[in-house]
Formats: sequence, C-alpha cells, structure tokens
Amino acid sequence: MFLAQRRLCFLDSRAKFLKTIYSSKILGLPTSAMSLKIINAKRIEGLDSNVWTEFTKLAADPSVVNLGQGLPDISPPIYVKEKLSEIAAIDSLNQYTRGFGHPSLVKALACLYEKFYQNQINPNKEILVTVGAYGSLFNAIEGLIDEGDEVIIIMPFYDCYEPMVRMAGATPVFIPLRSKPVDGKKWSSSDWTLDPQELASKFNSKTKAIILNTPHNPIGKVYSKEELQIIADLCIKYDTLCISDEVYEWLVYTGNKHLKIATFPGMWERTITIGSAGKTFSVTGWKLGWSIGPNHLIKHLQTVQQNTIYTCATPLQEALAQAFWIDIKRMDDPECYFNSLPKELEVKRDRMIHLLESLGLKPIVPDGGYFIIADVSLLDADLSDMKDSNEPYDYKFVKWMTKNKKLSAIPVSAFCNAETKLQFEKFVRFCFIKKDSTLDAAEEIIKAWTRQKS
Repeated sequence: MFLAQRRLCFLDSRAKFLKTIYSSKILGLPTSAMSLKIINAKRIEGLDSNVWTEFTKLAADPSVVNLGQGLPDISPPIYVKEKLSEIAAIDSLNQYTRGFGHPSLVKALACLYEKFYQNQINPNKEILVTVGAYGSLFNAIEGLIDEGDEVIIIMPFYDCYEPMVRMAGATPVFIPLRSKPVDGKKWSSSDWTLDPQELASKFNSKTKAIILNTPHNPIGKVYSKEELQIIADLCIKYDTLCISDEVYEWLVYTGNKHLKIATFPGMWERTITIGSAGKTFSVTGWKLGWSIGPNHLIKHLQTVQQNTIYTCATPLQEALAQAFWIDIKRMDDPECYFNSLPKELEVKRDRMIHLLESLGLKPIVPDGGYFIIADVSLLDADLSDMKDSNEPYDYKFVKWMTKNKKLSAIPVSAFCNAETKLQFEKFVRFCFIKKDSTLDAAEEIIKAWTRQKS
C-alpha cells in the first residue's frame, strides 16, 4: 500500500511538472495535449541507473589512471588499421551492405567457426552481424524471449543482461557463483562455481533461457567441460534456450581451454553464441558483434535487426573480414593475434596480481578475460566523507580511490541484482588490457599508497 501511494504521488508530481512545461508559448499546446504522453514507457521503469555513465565520467579526469572500463589502450594490430584505411578509400564500400552481415565477413566467420563446431555453418542463415555484442544480446532477447518467460542469469553478470530481460517483459531468475574455500593458496576464478542442485532448482516449465558468460566478466572464470555439461543437461531436460556470451573466447590463459556449449550434444539447436570484434581485435570502438546459431533461431534475431538498426557499417565489416582472413590462414602460428594477445595479457595479468597483493588486496586470478576483481575489505579506507551513505561499500570505495588516489576501477556490486549486492560489495574490478606505461603509472600510485600504509 505504501509503495503504491508513493508511486501515485510521484506520478502526480511529474504530471503537474509536465503540464507546466507544455503550457509554454514555445510549444503552443494546451496543457492537456502532451502532459502525460511523454512519461516513459513502463518497460524501462527503474532501469535508468547505469554504472558506466557515472564511473566513466569520474575516470575522464586526465590525472586519473583508468583501470575501470574495459577499453584497451593498447594499439590494435597494424594490419587491422591498415585494412580500414585502404577500404575507406573505396567508394562502393562506403554505402549500405547486406543487412544481416556483409557477405565477406559472414563467410570469414563461417570459415573460422566451422573449425570449432566441426560442422558446416551457413553464412547467410546461421550468422548475424550486429552492433557489438550488445546488439547480439538485444536481438536474441527481443526475438526469443516473451512476456511471462523466465530467464536464468548467473551472478555476477554483465550489467545489461537484467535490463534487457525486464524490457522484454520476462522475469530474471538469479543464481550466484559461490567461492570454494581457498585454504591459503592463491584465489582463482576456478574456485567460483555453481551449485548443481541450486542451479537445477531454478529451472521449471517457464524457463525460456539461461544466459551463460564464458570466459566470465567480471570474475574471469572459464567454465569446465563438466560444468558446461551440467548446464547443457538442464537445458535439454527443460527444453531451454542458451544465450552464450563468449566475447572473451580467445583470451584464455595457461592451463585452461575455452569450450563452446553449442558443440555439446543436443545444444546446437538451442544455443545462440555471441562474439565480438572489439574483444577479438582490441577495437571496441568499432562496435561489431555476431550471433551464431541454427537458422530456426537466427531468423528471429534477423527480424529484430531489420526493424531496428537494419545494418552495420560496411567499411568496418570489410576491414574486419580481411583481418580475420589474415589470422585464419595462420591459426597455428604464434604470430596469429588469437595466440599472441593472450600471451601478452597473461604477463600483464600476473603483474597486476602482484601489484594488488602488495597493497594488501586479495585478488582473484582470472583464467580468462582481461579483468581482475579483488577483495578490498582489508584496506583501511576512510569513507566517512562520502556523500551517499546508502550506496554499497564498493561504490563509495571506488569513488574515494578515484578522488584520493587517482586510480579508477569499477564496483562489482554493479554486476549483481539488488538482493545480492551485499555479497559482492567488498570487491572492485580492475582492467589490465593496458599499455605498459599505463600499468607503470598504476604501479607508482600503488607503491606510494603502500608506503603511506607502512
């Protein structure tokens, strides 16, 4: 009753405010004509909060070393940039292309992924090129999820999963990764697992899909064959779709292997696999992604795309296609970017782990991806001057660290639903796909911070 009354009061106040605006002579409209019609659609109610908007603005200060948002400041491969420069000079490649993916790009993607699926992929019917992995996720959820459906989301989760599910009118059902006891050894992302019985309890006749993310953001977990088999068995038992976000598929470190759940028996026909050019070639600004799956699913994603963004940038797609062909031809060569980048990042990962440990943090060593989350609870940070006392601890800590130490990160509770923020509010996420000079600057900050503590 209280919540209902409060919402009515809110709507009444907003309506009065809008009437005041629209009675102005500028619009020349009576107050009744527009006052209530510009109120937001119910499907986006409560979804306006976004961690990237707030913390990207904080990190924009040139004096701050930005280890927050997952954007590389390393240079993309030279041949990728050269291809784009060459293609931009070709007039015909500056016009619209095929709406579901530029012909040369979908052919390159089909050739690349057939090696892993050990099956032919129809480039025109089983691949859809989108505006980044975001576009792939949106198309999949809008095209396949209905009002009243339930979608299982594993926590922590990339923050757009929940809003997209809610905008589709579906109900997100959450299950957390839980850490095993560490017993004095280094904390690894592999120590974070799903409880099989708890997972099984989340499936029922309303379960339409599960969203899987491997390698995982933000923990860096690479799901094992046994873990994926448990998920696959439940998907088959309950006739459930799997939306598999695999944008960090190439960024897997020593002793680990990325496996595609779509290759498991009975899973191709129910899985949408999502990839990203930004993560594959370190070109996040290109905003190109793709969905791979059976035609009976992909065709519904195509319907969403043709009625929203229609097509993606032609020069970017052609440049990406040519870059893929270069590396497809040398897949077994150490110089192949799919092989060289994870080796380069593993060195940066280990360096970052050492720095965080020297500060007294407890980092989780990621098996994949380019993020490290660390427990900051042992640091004696004075957060008493932080304005919003209702914010989770990690939000206040990152704001304090950005302001006082000139080092930025991302609060991990941003990757959780409201009920479980407390479980992760002592963790913050650092990005290590950075130039050595950026990591050098972070090291100087951390060394100075360590001296102040001692």
